[in-house]
Amino acid sequence: MNAPAATQSRRDMLRNSCAGFGMLALQGLLASEANAAAVNPLAPKKPHFAPRAKRIIFLLMKGGPSQVDTFDPKPLLDRDHGKPPPFALPRVKFAETGALLRSPWKFKHYGQSGLPVSDLFPNVGRCVDDLCIIRSMHGTNPAHGGALLKLHTGSDTFVRPSMGSWISYGLGTENTDLPAFITICPTLAHGGVNNWGSGFLPAWTQGTPLGNASVAADQAVVRHIRNERLSPALQRMQLDFAADLNRSHLETTGANSALEARIDSFELAYRMQTSMPELQDITGETEATRKLYGLDDPVTANFGRQCLMARRFAERGVRFVQVTHSDAFVQWDQHGDLLKGHTKNAAEVDKPIAGLLRDLKSRGLLHDTLVLWGGEFGRTPTAQGTDGRDHNPHGFTMWLAGGGVKSGIAHGATDDYGYYAAENKVHIHDLHATILHLMGLNHEKLTYRYAGRDFRLTDIAGEVVHDIIA
Repeated sequence: MNAPAATQSRRDMLRNSCAGFGMLALQGLLASEANAAAVNPLAPKKPHFAPRAKRIIFLLMKGGPSQVDTFDPKPLLDRDHGKPPPFALPRVKFAETGALLRSPWKFKHYGQSGLPVSDLFPNVGRCVDDLCIIRSMHGTNPAHGGALLKLHTGSDTFVRPSMGSWISYGLGTENTDLPAFITICPTLAHGGVNNWGSGFLPAWTQGTPLGNASVAADQAVVRHIRNERLSPALQRMQLDFAADLNRSHLETTGANSALEARIDSFELAYRMQTSMPELQDITGETEATRKLYGLDDPVTANFGRQCLMARRFAERGVRFVQVTHSDAFVQWDQHGDLLKGHTKNAAEVDKPIAGLLRDLKSRGLLHDTLVLWGGEFGRTPTAQGTDGRDHNPHGFTMWLAGGGVKSGIAHGATDDYGYYAAENKVHIHDLHATILHLMGLNHEKLTYRYAGRDFRLTDIAGEVVHDIIA
């Protein structure tokens, strides 16, 4: 015969069961996070450690701006203009060059840091105290296609996921109504879609292109964002029906990443209908903001709009935004007409870039937004003809701002003439490792198993450049 159960007050019951309630709550929380990831793979993910930056804006100057004409002055190049180079040239060159060629621009010291910037970039120069200028970048490929793929994907020989795709895969997005990775007016040449492709990563990590380099920025929008024929409720019913059919198909055939990504893309496109129209409409921006980006000047308006859109995407939670300055082929590729070409190019981007930096800073976004500027390589200090420079992957300049990097510094150096990275050299793999680190990701742990191997953005190389981290 069982003994009668002891009576228990409500207070005793709650006290004795509190641990169980806590476990139930924890299980519910974990389940909701897992369900969110299952329903929407772009849902935010926890980084490996506390990040310094939450998002990145990459300003690509396609074609290769000259380091010795922009952010890396070389007095000996001025002194020895016209003389043969007093150093050995690389064994593999893109083309032959001749004597040393001095810069046609003067350099001025700006800000409290006193860093020198050429007359090509007076507006960026006034922001130099926010810049971390890396003067010792180097790569391996002297051709545009290979160098651009190396910069974007870490490989110049194989199709690999892009940097934006890796970051999207590792972190998701802060706004699940928008893509995690957007590229504005990307070039279709020299690697083309592979520069923003997902490679073997899930398809939802690939970049969403708005227009291309042949399209004016005000036309670089998401097309067909409004459905004039169907109401949102009817679209929802259609999507649910299509999803049911597709998932039934998956139960029969097994996992199919392409089909699963297609289902996810339908859902994202549906959500974007409510967020993208307002985001693409800049009429609400103040006149002062429009002037800050140079939208009132036909010279700067096109790139200025791209930079303004980058800020709008970044402040709404898009994880990776790329802005490309290029024409249909190349832009900064002055094998000849260096004076004319670099003058034109810099005039188009100088004010918009400075406007972006100032705008991010005034809105409190620069401290956790990493801005990256540069091209696929630099230019030779030796001349092609009398007014041109060849491709140079052996030593060039890129700069970063915000996002946890030191400000008002120049890191590393090229040799006395600006041909080779010489001090504190930073390889493309090192740059990628450092960017991932600033985003809270360990580049050795952010891996994806494919074809029997664990791949990563930095392949089997890369060192975080701790000296540039604040």
